Amino acid sequence: MKFSVNKQRNLWWGISVALIVASLISMFISWQQIGAPLRPSLDFVGGTRLQLERDCSAAQNCDRPIDLAAVRQVMTEQGLGNSTIQLVDKERDSNNQILSIRTKNLSADERTRLQDALAQTIGKLDLEASQNDTVGPTIGRQLLTSGLLALIVSFAGIIIYLSMRFQFDYAFFAIVALFHDVLITTGIFSMLGLAQGIEVDSLFIVSLLTITGFSVNDTVVIYDRIREVIKLSPDRPIEEIVDEAVNQTLGRSINTTLTVLLTLFSIFLFGGETLKNFALALIIGFTLGAYSSIFIASTLLSWWRERNAQSKPVNA
Repeated sequence: MKFSVNKQRNLWWGISVALIVASLISMFISWQQIGAPLRPSLDFVGGTRLQLERDCSAAQNCDRPIDLAAVRQVMTEQGLGNSTIQLVDKERDSNNQILSIRTKNLSADERTRLQDALAQTIGKLDLEASQNDTVGPTIGRQLLTSGLLALIVSFAGIIIYLSMRFQFDYAFFAIVALFHDVLITTGIFSMLGLAQGIEVDSLFIVSLLTITGFSVNDTVVIYDRIREVIKLSPDRPIEEIVDEAVNQTLGRSINTTLTVLLTLFSIFLFGGETLKNFALALIIGFTLGAYSSIFIASTLLSWWRERNAQSKPVNA
């Protein structure tokens, strides 16, 4: 039994539209609340990030999780009330004994005063296990600018490549699928930023670049097969041609995606905090890439060719 991707194409489009609208709404709310569509990390805005860990070797020091309300009170007293405060479950066994703080640039004396004040409130800190990072605002802006430029250049390169390899409508709908994947991935991280305070860093830009490469590769495979079927059966309706091409590549697309996702889930579960959000972005983006290649790029091409009665393209 062959799967007809065109038969339910309104459903596939409806799902994508709903996800895109939700993403745009989330980014708008985020912009209203924090002045950016995504919650930026220290990499982009500059400042000081402290990761403070309780000293659990001290008696009864780690009997209870850290009280974030008490931490917030200390931060307010130190004139740092606008800081971002989170508990970090390092390797899923820390029992909420690690505190992550992102705030404005702090001098060495200011960091020491803050650590002393927090130690009096939440208990003795393990200074050897604690970490602090400082990024200047100029470096943060340069990282953001460089990352966005890399993303724009990659899209421009993909557009040029697809336009040379395929007809314009092929290239256009492949780019639509790419924007679909990047926009929804970004929107989901915007939602996570609002709900859980998850921040995006320079690795998020890397993940978006990786997602575009994976997505366009999957789309090109399907489009190549569509072009081959058109050459073999130029008089067949484009809807049947697209369905056959998708069925011929469906197994490959699913197997490739599942194989990659298994690796990414391993990184997400066991790769540590540094790679966790990077792996999550790739999981979301690669899943969307497979979905858009099969259900969006192919059905949009079929719809366009039906609408314009061009099931036999020149130089297809």
